Amino acid sequence: MAYGIYRTQLKDGSPSYRVSFYHEKKHIAIGSYPSGKEAQDALDEALRFYDDSSITIDNFSTHLFFISPDKAVSILNHRDNGVYFRTPIYLMNGYFLYFLKGKGALKFDNDDLFYYSTHRILIHDGHLYVNDYGSQYSLFQRYGIRNYAVRGTDYEFANGDPLDLRYENVIVKNPYNGVRETDNNGFIRYETRIHVRGYYTIGTFHTMQQAAIAYNKAVDFLQSHGSKKNYVKNYITDLSAEEYQEYYDKIQLPEKFVRTFTPCK
Repeated sequence: MAYGIYRTQLKDGSPSYRVSFYHEKKHIAIGSYPSGKEAQDALDEALRFYDDSSITIDNFSTHLFFISPDKAVSILNHRDNGVYFRTPIYLMNGYFLYFLKGKGALKFDNDDLFYYSTHRILIHDGHLYVNDYGSQYSLFQRYGIRNYAVRGTDYEFANGDPLDLRYENVIVKNPYNGVRETDNNGFIRYETRIHVRGYYTIGTFHTMQQAAIAYNKAVDFLQSHGSKKNYVKNYITDLSAEEYQEYYDKIQLPEKFVRTFTPCK
């Protein structure tokens, strides 16, 4: 076998050719191929990415034939920045790019470099997530954005670019469950709704925090009256326990809501 190509076999006995080599004392694993020729082509392409300075992070996709885009990005970052990541990260000045098939290059702050160098971003039904401790977590959870939040209503991007996930670009407009902003002739209010076999309006409030507390109170009522649904209550950090309780006590749940979900004796 040529340098960097190792013949193995699959469980069914068919041959497989693994491509890996060392570059500047770093082990670079390219992948496995069904034939020796394909393995050699992949090895040659990987080495060319190291040697050919005309191949850049901006045009590398036009030079790809045998190695994966992820490996190409890792090689280019190793070549240009001296660091090899197992995930497709390329370091820029003050931030980094994470290349994701079908999405393009996501931008992240360097504060997130360690996390994404050890966690691979995946896509499911258009949603971005990572696997962490055996569970799936949406990327947006790192910004305090709830699952199924709506762009434009619950969050927005300052520069309009949904691929720019640097913290200064992600604007969280509504971090709370069951709350939505309304505009009544220029007067901004916050409406609380909860879903129980359909949506019920709990009330409209002057502040987002009051509306979030109203949602919590509606959840408490439902659960105290036999609901088994796993509602996620709002966690409000900018109120003291005394302030929270004061708002909670003042909120009156709608009579229709109370009557509908109070079991008959």
